[in-house]
Amino acid sequence: MPDSHSHPGVFVEEVPSGVRAIRGVSTSNTAFVGFFRKGPMKTPVRITSFADFERELDGLDRESPTSYAIQQYFLNGGRVAFVVRVASGTPTTAKIDLVGGDPAETVLTLEASSEGSWGKEVEVAVRHPVGDHERFDLAVRRVRIVEGEKQVVETEVHRDLSMSSQDPSFVQGKLASSSRLVRVTGAIGAQRPHLVSAEPADPTSPSILGNLESTVGVFVPLTGTASMDGAAPDSSAQLIDGVKSLESIAPDIFNLLSLPEAASLPTDQARRLAYTEAEKFCLDRRAFLLVDIPQEVGTVPSVSSWMTSVGNGLGRNAAVYFPRLEIADQIDEDRLRNVASSGTMAGVYARTDETRGVWKAPAGTEAVLRGASVVTQVTDLENDSLNRQGVNVLRIFPALGNVAWGARTLDGADSTASEWKYVPVRRTALYIEESLYRGTQWAIFEPNDESLWAQIRLNVSAFMNDLFRQGAFQGQTQSDAYFLKCDIETTSQNDIDIGVVNILVGFAPLRPAEFVILEIQQKAGQIQI
Repeated sequence: MPDSHSHPGVFVEEVPSGVRAIRGVSTSNTAFVGFFRKGPMKTPVRITSFADFERELDGLDRESPTSYAIQQYFLNGGRVAFVVRVASGTPTTAKIDLVGGDPAETVLTLEASSEGSWGKEVEVAVRHPVGDHERFDLAVRRVRIVEGEKQVVETEVHRDLSMSSQDPSFVQGKLASSSRLVRVTGAIGAQRPHLVSAEPADPTSPSILGNLESTVGVFVPLTGTASMDGAAPDSSAQLIDGVKSLESIAPDIFNLLSLPEAASLPTDQARRLAYTEAEKFCLDRRAFLLVDIPQEVGTVPSVSSWMTSVGNGLGRNAAVYFPRLEIADQIDEDRLRNVASSGTMAGVYARTDETRGVWKAPAGTEAVLRGASVVTQVTDLENDSLNRQGVNVLRIFPALGNVAWGARTLDGADSTASEWKYVPVRRTALYIEESLYRGTQWAIFEPNDESLWAQIRLNVSAFMNDLFRQGAFQGQTQSDAYFLKCDIETTSQNDIDIGVVNILVGFAPLRPAEFVILEIQQKAGQIQI
């Protein structure tokens, strides 16, 4: 805006409209915490497909229930996952020392990019370019024995590397940014490395550096100890440490949390602690926990016992499904494998959110379980008993197949009379909370007066009205569907004095039609005489 108008003319001024569109957050990004043989420890890895999972964390593993949950998640409609690797014990990393001109002097130490026995499948080779006495090329490959034959499954070539930290091609920096298989650790010498191998060159081995074998000999594998993988988590603390590492994904968020390995912990006490702490974390992050029952809980009476010892400690931000599922195990000749249901249901949640919205219950005829079948058949009477306890049932019907047939939270038992009885109601509230939390950040440090309140009302009302038009709320009119207050009534002078602005938002949630009642009677007076 000009400071003064010193001459006649037309002056243009841009006036802010006060419109700051609030964008809805994701609703079905799922976090998985479990045991894998590859990948960074206690570090979330973002993946968007099962192929990503195979590249980053090595795919299916018989010792990893979570790997099958991730496969089911993407098969049933999941899009984005954050995967955290945890283990008991102390996993170690495969490595190799490269020597210089003096065979007794180590000039460069390479180790696998993450802990685990997979690192012993990594092989490296070095070549010195002709006419260059300073730089070197590094070839890295991963090999596996398939049906008795060595097969190369992944390769990398890093050219013109330098041992000088002042060089843009410094080996440590280049490998850190571009290698998926190895990284540099330990001291780095001044001389470039050589590879000394006592093994003869394999003339049939594929070369990825030209005439590599005749120049430097065969690829040399990284080595490690027998305890490289650690073991599957055997305590709730290990799982919770992995869950807490999800704090590092900010500003990204996760909406669902799956812990299949918690069901395999040795005692109900350990399982209860793991799920209780996980739900607390979800409450703080406005996320939702999908709970798995142990494999030994296979009957309706055993579910009731499990609810008493474990499930009753959980509440509005969690749901559990019975029974467990069976899938064809791709790494065991398609034999049936008993798996936890949380990965499958996370995919169903994601699919339902995308096609119908987070306010639609992830249950019913559309909630088909892809690639999975229920382990135990549940009757109508058994379904009734479990439903009253807040346990959602997975069922099989002749015309529908395997479907989710319940949409209650673990605060949804009939005896609790909770307002958060239903999964879609709770998840809709979490969606609105997170969207408004992120969409009103601009208001921080703004002058706390009617001008600010009016802008807040404008933007929040636009967001809520958009949800109303999508069918997210009950009611035929906006006033029936939601309300919004942000004015002198919600923000007193004392609030203003201490820097607080209060926004009151309410909505009329859509509750699922859990019971459809049909009344049928004969029409009187139709007897013909």
